[in-house]
Amino acid sequence: MTNQSILIACIGNIFLGDDGFGVEVARRMAARPPVPGVILKDFGIRGLDQTYALLESYELVILVDACPRGGEPGSVYLIEPDLAVLDPPLDPAAVRLEAHSMNPMEILRVVKSMGGPPNRILLVGCEPLDLGSDEEGKLGLSDPLMTAVDTAVQMIDTIVLETLTGAPLEAISQTH
Repeated sequence: MTNQSILIACIGNIFLGDDGFGVEVARRMAARPPVPGVILKDFGIRGLDQTYALLESYELVILVDACPRGGEPGSVYLIEPDLAVLDPPLDPAAVRLEAHSMNPMEILRVVKSMGGPPNRILLVGCEPLDLGSDEEGKLGLSDPLMTAVDTAVQMIDTIVLETLTGAPLEAISQTH
């Protein structure tokens, strides 16, 4: 194994139902012994904290979040976002730093506009069933997402192992 640095950045709002997916993945992974060279962070809704964390240089950043793509609730996706679409707007004032409401692509756009390093980014996302609403709130994941947490953890473990050992990922875009 090499001494590469991997950041697993888990995102989500536990008060909006399935939006808490990343937070639950972080909780499960934090209950295990840490892996040398791997940093696990539960950012919750702290987009500003995540933005500053991504200004650091990592071999790989794995974002974990609920990810509506129109699939079956509980489907787990491995996505390598196209970072070329993140060119900052011509007007720097259009880049918004919001402490609690930035989605992963907005965070990556801000990081790029701030001169962040060219980290390799993967997103482990899960198709939500119910994201609740700000008005009503909904604590806890739906059954399909609770089941999907284990799938996501296994996917992340595989990515980490393959990255640390130098083995190539078999497929970047897959659904489980």
